Amino acid sequence: MNDTEPAVPRRRRRDPEGHRAAIIEAARHTFAERGYARTTLREIARRAGVTHGLITRHFASKERLFLQAVPGNRDLEQVAAGDAQTLPDRLAHAFVRRLETDAVNDPLIALLRSAASDERAAADLLAAMQEHSAVVYRSVLAQGEDTAPDDDMDARVALVGAQMMGVAFSRYIARTEPLATMPPDQLTAHLTRILRNILFG
Repeated sequence: MNDTEPAVPRRRRRDPEGHRAAIIEAARHTFAERGYARTTLREIARRAGVTHGLITRHFASKERLFLQAVPGNRDLEQVAAGDAQTLPDRLAHAFVRRLETDAVNDPLIALLRSAASDERAAADLLAAMQEHSAVVYRSVLAQGEDTAPDDDMDARVALVGAQMMGVAFSRYIARTEPLATMPPDQLTAHLTRILRNILFG
């Protein structure tokens, strides 16, 4: 075949799980770099090496893809599983470890940065994340005997989320003291105590 002949297009390999993983990875980095409002599904498709249609087939919308890409939301079931009384410990440790590892590329940080420019989208995403968290927290807390009354679960879940996002903003975006330079283990200890008080106080 000479150089003037058109290249024969390669057949796309059918690998749904591989494509899904590539899309989530590309989405995680793109959301972190550009924020939610400025990210497009076409850009994510380009980075993942898939078609725009394949993304909508797997995730239906940018919002749903974002929720799948956010590590805290995506991994919440695994982190939360276990004894109800030690749930605050697991949440605090996982949260601090995740952000200390790669806050710059974390989609939660991207969401917080986007809130000022696209408040409606940010509010919708936060509401969806809170709804998902409530389901997970309920399933774990229902196993404990010394939890607070069930009728205020929604308020407690909202306060847990607000506390974590406040810490994320203060430490990793605004970088206000003393949170900005607090050692991770000390931050984890403080956060664990606060979350325990919210959930069981």
